[in-house]
Amino acid sequence: MSQSINTTKVVIASTNPVKIKAASTGFQTAFPQQTFEFIGVSVPSGVSDQPMTEGETHTGAMNRIKNTKELIPDAHYWVGIEGGLQENNGIMEAFAYIIISSDTKTGESKTSSFGIPDKVSDLVKQGYELGHADDIVFGSTNSKQNNGSVGILTHDIITRSSYYEQSVILALIPFMNAELY
Repeated sequence: MSQSINTTKVVIASTNPVKIKAASTGFQTAFPQQTFEFIGVSVPSGVSDQPMTEGETHTGAMNRIKNTKELIPDAHYWVGIEGGLQENNGIMEAFAYIIISSDTKTGESKTSSFGIPDKVSDLVKQGYELGHADDIVFGSTNSKQNNGSVGILTHDIITRSSYYEQSVILALIPFMNAELY
């Protein structure tokens, strides 16, 4: 049984270290026998800086995939992770869409959602991005590239990276089970 020495190139549509770590951990967990090269690039989402609906969030992740494919067309996989908010029953909920694409197929997943505090929600409604609103309310700095809302609110029981990791693996299901998809 020979092991491939080829490296699988994965491009993440973000330079945020949290998203890159989540994607790399997810891929390495799903495909432990493969060798990967992970590249983070900054591309526009084509949606608001703070998407406010599921539809806008999904569109942002898809646009990131499209723009990343155009920027680096020779990758094996392209990963788009877009965080968003949506008000449900009077509670502002945070979540993210993860979309992974290859030349032949696409896998998608959505994280679990959680309610954000009213003080944070009020700032978001005033036009702040969630990360900036968190920094104001919790006195943190650059939480968007660190533990994020989920880490702050769970006291790092769930980090922002671990929050995305399961959904990265779920988005890889079509690639893990190619014969079914």
